[in-house]
Amino acid sequence: MTSPARKRANQRRWTVLLPVVGLIALGVCGLVLLALGTSRIGVGPILVGAVAALVPVVAVLGAFLWVDRWEPEPAKILLLAFAWGACGATITSLVFNQTAHVLGELINNGDGSTFAAVVGAPIVEEATKAAFVLALFLRRREEFDGVVDGMVYAGVTAAGFAFTENIYYFARVFVDSGFGDLSSGVVALFILRGVLSPFAHPLFTSMTGIGVGVAALTGNKRLRVVAPLLGYLGAVGLHSLWNFSTTVGTGSTFINLYFLIMVPVFAGMVWLVVWQRRREQRIVAEQLPEMASRRWIASSEVTLLASLQGRRRWRRAVRRKVGDQAARAVAGYQVAATELAFLRHRMALGTAGSRADERHAELLDSLVTARQAAVDAPGALKAAGGVRRS
Repeated sequence: MTSPARKRANQRRWTVLLPVVGLIALGVCGLVLLALGTSRIGVGPILVGAVAALVPVVAVLGAFLWVDRWEPEPAKILLLAFAWGACGATITSLVFNQTAHVLGELINNGDGSTFAAVVGAPIVEEATKAAFVLALFLRRREEFDGVVDGMVYAGVTAAGFAFTENIYYFARVFVDSGFGDLSSGVVALFILRGVLSPFAHPLFTSMTGIGVGVAALTGNKRLRVVAPLLGYLGAVGLHSLWNFSTTVGTGSTFINLYFLIMVPVFAGMVWLVVWQRRREQRIVAEQLPEMASRRWIASSEVTLLASLQGRRRWRRAVRRKVGDQAARAVAGYQVAATELAFLRHRMALGTAGSRADERHAELLDSLVTARQAAVDAPGALKAAGGVRRS
């Protein structure tokens, strides 16, 4: 019989190996997509498309990283999410979209493009993008502290998908019309996809992310299944409307959809993020006094840890007076305190899962280790004494 220690060692080994194996597999998918693109369109247009697609994706990723400041998600998982969207979801969607096109030809007397765009593509693409978020939720549920985490993982995955899709669209337009101007070519398409709608795919898939985030917060087993499904259906619906307006509708159809539906939905997402950020701040602020009373953190640090502004000022002061290494140590300590606060909140609600106690011990060890690193950086912490593990 396998001992608990060996089981934990095996779990840690797979935790390290799986992202590496996943990135290698996704790298192979990326090479296949590159080969397909260059063979059909050419190397030069693909390079033009990559440069044009790089600008909006940097802005989108920056926005999601800004949203995720309370408790930044692990960089390797975000990289895996982006790679899945850019390579895995794209190549899978490509296969199924071809099937949808053939099915549309059978349904619509030889014209399968409309069916593929309005019905097939939204169903398939949102499913392939959602697959990563759902797999992560089922495998690493502790990474989800709420709706914001679901939106971040979904948005980063969708940003990867949009990046690859934009490369293809920009490259194809470059072959047909060159760089063009405000009414045609790469310039016109960049205004449409890079300026007016860089958040289109992330907006669609964030609906699924919201559903998964709700599932992470609830103890209701039925809602845990229904919420992601409703989120996915919302993503498919928005995606279908968008494709309808750009392929079947007229220019006025697109403008009406953009300002009457997409802009309000995007504004609603922004409001939701702001509201959730305030909720997360309240959760952390409520947990800190208890953590201080248990002497896991110092009482003098409660105020510094209770707001993003306080944390930012703390890091800036340390960086200015001591240096970057000390500031990074303080940042690690801040993240460790946040993770433990979120877990304790979920444990109080009964939604932390079966590994809650084990996870609590791990995070407490991480907190003590992170704080010790900050203590060892002279000047990083004003009150370093009297902190113990339990």
